Amino acid sequence: MAETVIRALRLEDRPAWQALWNAYLEFYRQDLPADVTDTLFERLLSAKGHDALVAERDGSLIGFVHYLFHASTWSKRSTCYLEDLFVSEAGRGTGAGRGLMEAVYAAADSEPDAEGTVYWHTHHHNERARKLYDRVGALSDFVRYERS
Repeated sequence: MAETVIRALRLEDRPAWQALWNAYLEFYRQDLPADVTDTLFERLLSAKGHDALVAERDGSLIGFVHYLFHASTWSKRSTCYLEDLFVSEAGRGTGAGRGLMEAVYAAADSEPDAEGTVYWHTHHHNERARKLYDRVGALSDFVRYERS
């Protein structure tokens, strides 16, 4: 039986990561300019605030998670924002999503300046992902607004 491995994103992952990123953007009906994606990938590989992990199974990438630590007005320590999480159709049901989330939890717990808090957002219609989120997190009372 194949094992899902969670590991850091590497430069040579670009083609496989790009395919997953494109599927993620398609799910959320987003179309980003290529230079935005190029900048993101560079940030994910640098020490400029973003981190990325991937889920690999049988030598193929099946998922990714992007996260970052930032200061909080409600704490002296930083908090972790899980910005993007995606698992391919072929990777769903393998534990990859849970594994990626648990790896972010571990990163938050081991970050010296962080308080261990991890938070994220999703669309209300993302029922499949919310089944996982209901098992690994708690739905908050906050409602998100953005500039119109």
